[in-house]
Amino acid sequence: MLEWALASNCKHQILFGRNLNSITCKGLALIVIALFLGVVLLPLLSGYGGIDKNNLDLVYSRSLSLDSDNGIRKDKFLEVPQIVWGLNNQKIAFARACLTARMLNRTLLMPSFSASLFYKEIDRLQPISFDKVFQFDRFDSLCNGFVQLGSYSDLRNQTGVFELQKGSGRKWTAERDLDQLKQFIKDPFDGYEVIRIVGKNPFLWHDHWPVKDYARVFECLVLVEEIAKEADRVVSKIREVGEEISSKIGFAQSDFGSDSSLLEPVPYVAVHMRIEIDWMIHCKKLERKLNVSEICSSRQEIVERVGNIVGLKGPTVVYLAVADSLLEDSSILTGWKDGLVPVEKNKLGVDGIYKKYPISHSVSNRL
Repeated sequence: MLEWALASNCKHQILFGRNLNSITCKGLALIVIALFLGVVLLPLLSGYGGIDKNNLDLVYSRSLSLDSDNGIRKDKFLEVPQIVWGLNNQKIAFARACLTARMLNRTLLMPSFSASLFYKEIDRLQPISFDKVFQFDRFDSLCNGFVQLGSYSDLRNQTGVFELQKGSGRKWTAERDLDQLKQFIKDPFDGYEVIRIVGKNPFLWHDHWPVKDYARVFECLVLVEEIAKEADRVVSKIREVGEEISSKIGFAQSDFGSDSSLLEPVPYVAVHMRIEIDWMIHCKKLERKLNVSEICSSRQEIVERVGNIVGLKGPTVVYLAVADSLLEDSSILTGWKDGLVPVEKNKLGVDGIYKKYPISHSVSNRL
């Protein structure tokens, strides 16, 4: 449709007396002619072994499912395993599941998140439905035409369920994973109402999509009102503690700006400090395996990076989300740039929220 629109634009230029010989219109005309010849000649060439029709169909299917906003099929579904780890990781896994379903031109059956973090101890996982954390209808409304969520009540059970075993191990490369997905765009696999992926958590799947596609999915995630209110309570507490600390160390209200801004809340920035013992062991092993040195960050590096954020002016509260019980370096409150007021998560007095809503612990970590 874009090519026809561009061609029409040239036609309008001609009708309105503009230059018929413009380089732009000539170029567009050549593109349209080439596309036309491709559509006419490709089917003929396929009959002579020039082009494999199955491959051509796959290209069209892949283009439809990845590059268009014409809508996702609502009669074919993808089912994924329970999503685990912290909420940020679960959001990434969810987006990856959505984009996998999009590639297959299927609706993603509403998955289960995890309220607990025991991702290696399956029996201790606490599943929590997606719609208990994020607004289901709001998601489908915001992501309409890009990805689609469905419920199990939408199933007609007209066919059996096909189980797609995700590969694992070092021999299972991103290329093999993509080739596998391409196969499931075509029949006989595409004929199944439900394709159920088994064997791996979505966060561990290979990645095939640009960051902008993940960002688009994230923009559609809106917390349910109950959890959003709890998150707002944590934000209010952050600012309250920040004001108290600011006054103790000598920041005056006038430091926040002009008279018109005196009533503005204390600004804050949330920092997820991954310097705990368990993470450092994991990331150092990963660095050795990949022969890189860019995964682990020390406390000093994090402090410097936050201090270099453009436009960050003091006094600003720095909310530190870190597991104190797993720290080797207990000096996380020292060394911050003047004007930055560090506040530890466990000093906020919001443990009641964490206990009432286990997943809100993860939510507050990502405020």
